[in-house]
Amino acid sequence: MKNSAMVMQIQDPASQRLTWYKPPLTVLVIKKVSDASVLAPFVYLVDWLLQEKNMVVWVESAVLEDVQLNENVRFKAIRDKLVTFKDGRDDLTDRIDFIVCLGGDGTLLYASLLFQQSVPPVMAFHLGSLGFLTPFRFDNFEEQLTSVLEGHAALTLRSRLRCVMHRRSDRKHEAKTLEADLDGEARPAANSILVLNEVVIDRGPSPYLSNIDLFLDGKYITSVQGDGLIVSTPTGSTAYAAAAGASMIHPSVPAIMVTPICPHSLSFRPIVVPAGVELKISVSPESRNTSWVSFDGRNRQELFHGDSLRVTTSIYPVPCICAQDQISDWFASLADGLHWNVRKRQKCLDELSDLTASGSEDTLDEIENMKLYDV
Repeated sequence: MKNSAMVMQIQDPASQRLTWYKPPLTVLVIKKVSDASVLAPFVYLVDWLLQEKNMVVWVESAVLEDVQLNENVRFKAIRDKLVTFKDGRDDLTDRIDFIVCLGGDGTLLYASLLFQQSVPPVMAFHLGSLGFLTPFRFDNFEEQLTSVLEGHAALTLRSRLRCVMHRRSDRKHEAKTLEADLDGEARPAANSILVLNEVVIDRGPSPYLSNIDLFLDGKYITSVQGDGLIVSTPTGSTAYAAAAGASMIHPSVPAIMVTPICPHSLSFRPIVVPAGVELKISVSPESRNTSWVSFDGRNRQELFHGDSLRVTTSIYPVPCICAQDQISDWFASLADGLHWNVRKRQKCLDELSDLTASGSEDTLDEIENMKLYDV
């Protein structure tokens, strides 16, 4: 008889579909800051959600302080209908049903930062620069949003990394990185940070090489001597990691990528490890300097000797709504954003008639004649 434990269960990404258990009532709209080109789409979208869909619209309080936005006549009529929050002060957990991002990839990273546990479905419109994580175009936003609100959409669950800093001066919290809730399910400790792209450990302003020790599930793996180390999600594999020479991984692949930054070794290649492992990064005792850590480009802080950073895959992914499906969206972003494998097509033999029509002897004669003319 076959052993069921030896049969691998492989999930088809196409099976991840958006399902509303109740009609969405509240929507958070995040727009790119300091960009005048986003103001008009923002006003049109918010007005449409309020008037046509009767939804409760949340925006960051700083949005209402935009001088150009407050000069917009249409916005003045709806300004008082918006619900506001302050980043770092108000908790949005269980208050938002749906998120709409207007801008570039940074708006999606900001949405991930706001929700450090469960994240509502995110629909991102491309109004920024690169737009690798923003598959929707704003031209027909009414039709696209209506389709999504009716539940006709595919999802990509983008995994995040849970990062916890352990300070040498605070060892009493070493064993309390996870707290148990009433249901017995683990929830992030207060000092944990969830990142969507990557956590970067670098040498900061020091002129010396970084000397970083890397452990995997408590076992010493190697020491990184170079400019630093990138620990990224599959989503982050097309960001900083790609610039450092890493492979690009589809966001549905359960994995963690470890990429050195300018290693002082010809054989140190990027590696991919399973999503379930825990990585521990610390400054080597022999290191001449400390290191610096940043989380999705934010919260930059120094990593001293004796400190450690523990990284593992979070149980809270970011559910991103697809414009088409998980596969088409990803390859479209590779082609549009990074011009992946773009080159001129090689001509087929039928197109080389000028060479095939003449024999090799004629070709040699023509070359000799050209030489005579040159003389």
